[in-house]
Amino acid sequence: MGKGCHPLSAVLHLKRVEGENQDGKPIRPETVSAHMHEITRLKSFRDAGFLRTNYEDSEDYCEVHVTFQDGTVADIFASELVLGGVHNWLYVYANNHVTRCKISPIDAVETYNPREELLKDVFVTEKIGTKQGWSYPSPDEDWQHGYPHEFQDFMESISGGRLPLSGAELARDTVAALYSAYLSSERNGSDVEVPLSIS
Repeated sequence: MGKGCHPLSAVLHLKRVEGENQDGKPIRPETVSAHMHEITRLKSFRDAGFLRTNYEDSEDYCEVHVTFQDGTVADIFASELVLGGVHNWLYVYANNHVTRCKISPIDAVETYNPREELLKDVFVTEKIGTKQGWSYPSPDEDWQHGYPHEFQDFMESISGGRLPLSGAELARDTVAALYSAYLSSERNGSDVEVPLSIS
């Protein structure tokens, strides 16, 4: 779940906003079921030298199924076993639209580079293994990942005396869902209730 926390918190945020807009209260996670694996630590794993294999304290592949208070669901997949840089996307399937959010790589810019050394001093995108061949350079990776927007919202929440868009309860729900996912994985993928209050 090292990388899965990002799409998980995005999904939890979208469901919060949906509930707040419809009924004035967030729709929160109710249960999770999960499977997590350490593929690169299997005795049968053959290291070709391209994947990172030195994880010591986390899994390298996971899938998490979240059920929300309103009965809707989300599926989160995260893996460190992906060549070609970071791949983050979020698909929203609703009863009135489908939205595909291509977070990374962004295909606004495409570059074909015939030789690695031609771009040796050029930043293309995060965690890409090679700059040779086709790649998707991010024109402004910080902006694309939303970092300036997060800072802007934080400062506006302070100056305007309001809660930030991604506040403490969202952070708390994300951590609670993550820990529940680890517990589910330990229990062979059984449903685990996400604790919504501190007891």
